[in-house]
Amino acid sequence: MGLSDGEWQLVLKVWGKVETDITGHGQDVLIRLFKTHPETLEKFDKFKHLKTEDEMKASADLKKHGGVVLTALGSILKKKGQHEAELKPLAQSHATKHKISIKFLEFISEAIIHVLQSKHSADFGADAQAAMGKALELFRNDMATKYKEFGFQG
Repeated sequence: MGLSDGEWQLVLKVWGKVETDITGHGQDVLIRLFKTHPETLEKFDKFKHLKTEDEMKASADLKKHGGVVLTALGSILKKKGQHEAELKPLAQSHATKHKISIKFLEFISEAIIHVLQSKHSADFGADAQAAMGKALELFRNDMATKYKEFGFQG
């Protein structure tokens, strides 16, 4: 389920917008994730105490972690599916240390698409949304494959 060159161009074009404020986008993605799927917050010891959106917005740690998440994802997206080297350590930590299920990766993918729609509607039309959806699905599928290699069914 690879993406065409044109689809990758759409993905990377909007990702360029993300990179202009990666921590801000990351913060918005995590807040969206935690609001729509509060059970995901339990996986983050550092953020469990944040109960309201205002508390989340005020958390420098949450903003910083959002930047880390999107920076890692960006490095994977830029590989256009040839992301084995970048994916393996991420999958290992998420499978063996953090125990993050593939379902939670689906949830954050939804949050990413929502944030991109709200922040970059002019650059994130139906074609770009579909391409990003495919890119994130490829990422999740490859993470799931790696999870199994690490003995985590996620």
